[in-house]
Amino acid sequence: MRKVLMVAEKPSLASSISAILSNGQASSRKGRNGACHVHEWNGSFRGEPVRFRMTSVCGHVMSLDFIGKYNSWERVDPAELFSATTEKKEATPKLRMPEFLASEAVGCDYLVLWLDCDKEGENICFEVLAAVQSSMSRPPPDRQTIFRARFSAITDRDIRAAMSSLVEPDENAARSVDARQELDLRVGCAFTRFQTRLFQGKYGDLDSTLISYGPCQTPTLGFCVERHDQIQSFQPEQYWKLALTCDVDGGQQIDFEWARVRCFDKEVASMFLNQIKDIKSTVVDSVVSKEKAKARPQALNTVELMRVASSGLNMSPHYAMQIAERLYTQGYISYPRTETTQYPENFDLLGAVRQQRDSAVWGEQVRALLEAGLRQPRRGVDAGDHPPITPMRLASRHTLDDDSWRIYDYVVRHFIATVHRDCSYLSTTVTVRLGGQQFTATGARLLDAGFTELMDWLAVGRAEPLPQLAPADLLNVSALALTDHYTSPPGYLTEAELITLMEKHGIGTDASIPVHINNIGLRNYVTVEAGRRLVPTTLGNTLVHGYQKIDPDLVLPTMRSAVEQQLNLIALGKADFHSVLTHTLNIFKQKFHFFVKNISYMDQLFEDSFSPLASSGKPLSRCGRCRRYMRLVESRPQRLHCQQCGHTLALPADGLVRVYNESKCPLDEFELVVWSGGKKGRSFVLCPYCYNHPPFPDMGKGSGCNSCSHPSCRHGVSQTGVSACSCCERGVLTLDPSSAPRWKLVCNRCDVVVSAFDQASLVAVMPDVCEQCGAYLVRVEYRPEKSRLPNKAAQLTGCAFCTAGLTQLVQLKHAQRSGGRPRGGQRGRGRGGGPDQPRRDKMAELAAFFM
Repeated sequence: MRKVLMVAEKPSLASSISAILSNGQASSRKGRNGACHVHEWNGSFRGEPVRFRMTSVCGHVMSLDFIGKYNSWERVDPAELFSATTEKKEATPKLRMPEFLASEAVGCDYLVLWLDCDKEGENICFEVLAAVQSSMSRPPPDRQTIFRARFSAITDRDIRAAMSSLVEPDENAARSVDARQELDLRVGCAFTRFQTRLFQGKYGDLDSTLISYGPCQTPTLGFCVERHDQIQSFQPEQYWKLALTCDVDGGQQIDFEWARVRCFDKEVASMFLNQIKDIKSTVVDSVVSKEKAKARPQALNTVELMRVASSGLNMSPHYAMQIAERLYTQGYISYPRTETTQYPENFDLLGAVRQQRDSAVWGEQVRALLEAGLRQPRRGVDAGDHPPITPMRLASRHTLDDDSWRIYDYVVRHFIATVHRDCSYLSTTVTVRLGGQQFTATGARLLDAGFTELMDWLAVGRAEPLPQLAPADLLNVSALALTDHYTSPPGYLTEAELITLMEKHGIGTDASIPVHINNIGLRNYVTVEAGRRLVPTTLGNTLVHGYQKIDPDLVLPTMRSAVEQQLNLIALGKADFHSVLTHTLNIFKQKFHFFVKNISYMDQLFEDSFSPLASSGKPLSRCGRCRRYMRLVESRPQRLHCQQCGHTLALPADGLVRVYNESKCPLDEFELVVWSGGKKGRSFVLCPYCYNHPPFPDMGKGSGCNSCSHPSCRHGVSQTGVSACSCCERGVLTLDPSSAPRWKLVCNRCDVVVSAFDQASLVAVMPDVCEQCGAYLVRVEYRPEKSRLPNKAAQLTGCAFCTAGLTQLVQLKHAQRSGGRPRGGQRGRGRGGGPDQPRRDKMAELAAFFM
């Protein structure tokens, strides 16, 4: 029996699709990478009995990066990155996804790819194909073995239809994504590395860990700064208006608007007032009534969903799309990433509406609509990708969390509105004349609410209708006044307005637009104020103004829009991948060199806006070179700066830094500091210089003293290591001496924190090893009045995981056996018995200690 391997984009999708295709008869097991499941069942494929095997990936399998020698920011000239060698690396190494896919593909004869049906999904198809092709059975030359399923919803009908109409993967679409990835990597990294190193090395209060440039991100920021500049340069002007109020029989009053609207010359406006101020009555000049309609909306696409989520639901576009994707994987809505606003000809509108007739929220309106009959949806745009976003099954408030329900509620209401009646109302305009001046009043009366029964926030005609009037009716003037006003500047851009601008100028795709908006917030280029308005920070303004002074093309949307057009031509097979890539990189390379040459123009703006690094921060610890105090700059990125030597040393982010007992590193004489993530978080001692410049090959950059293999330093792993960490590879549980008296064991690689020996006056790691578990022994000392040892003993030496009297003070009951008895200075202290020894799974035991 032949085997068919099928791969989805997420584990939840694999589970849903396999349940549909197997009629719920699939058997499931956990994949060897621990993140994915494998579902198997027997069935028929292309007219023959087969064994189906379905699993998934977790997004991209591979990612593009530079080879190792180009990853050093200090040693590599950013200009080299435009031609540097790149390679495909595992997107998430700990998942070992290529290895997992290859193992599941062994012996399989066919491959069916169930990745998301967009360009990114097409790209992942070929990543999966590269991982499994060498493991699959070799087919005859004339037999097709690679198939692609195209679907837009996780429903029985859509999945079975996709299975019966399989196609081939689209290599052109995948190549367009490869081109975008390489362009963004090379251009973004070159500009980002250059300006980050330059400005973070000179200014202390930038409050951003990375001063990034992105071909899409920067034009997005440019829109926000452009609006900010319009607001700052706005000069208010005073103007005057004539306001007229007339009495109608029955005690009603009507407020009329001046037909001239406003006048910017007070003397002229006063002249008009003087001409008519003594008139006490007037007659109706005309009454015009006209029936108008507010058109029902077009079918819903991604951009409109993000706009409404931001302006109406107070959700960021990025967060809204995360919720929409979750609703899609749960089968509640169709695929949420689409540019299309026109339903396919064969779309079952009636069936989709009928699904909602039993809803407790809008069921009554739906049943009335079904009785009256559906209207033909407005004609929209068919972008050739996915159908518009529609509900796929009924949900209730109780089955979804609050935010998911709000997104689902809007999707359903919008969908039903597209096949509802238009909203119709009667608009009446009354015109009167006072001397030579004309005034008008307008009212509306609702005739048919139509689709606004469901989308009530779009309702019209809420204002009271005008009284019944006819031409020549007499009206008494009750008030006539000249009022003064001032013009006002535009407001800061809302996220919804920014999305509209990005779509108009071709910046990003429906999938990447929310990511770019989210990124300019993460980089501290903008802040989100009330009404989800984006206000640029000083850093955001300074960057954009600097680009504009050096090369406006770097921030204008026109360049990225042109690049997106070229990428779309690659996807359509109308442009060559290498030609587009080479041409675009050459343009950006020339612009980069020009930018570097003229960076002084931007630096002048930074100098006017930010404080020099030398005058920022507060003295903290001594420099190992000049013995002067280095200053701690606490604004992002947190770092130490030596004013005397001029060097800057990075520190761990998002934590507190303090001096540690005035101890010094034996290698470089820099004073040690302690980084702490809070009372319940991990903390560790570090040498500022070693943290940035690891002295040993096995010590990674950004490591603390508990990863240092110095043979005699009392803070190194050879002196503080207790046992191997069972939650990560090569991690070591080390004693944190800075945590006293609430002692902790922390992993020097992952975030495991184990509380131990609370209130002990001294805890020390001994050179001897436990014969039972291989962990290093510890000596624990207590003051008599605080002792928690048996019989109130003052001291006890033993294994933290095996010795009675100590085990109850440490929640972790077992340590991983160490191979051999390494002494100080030897690598591998407490790291277990080597790669061939199976590690014992203690995830459940350590779960309580994740903090």
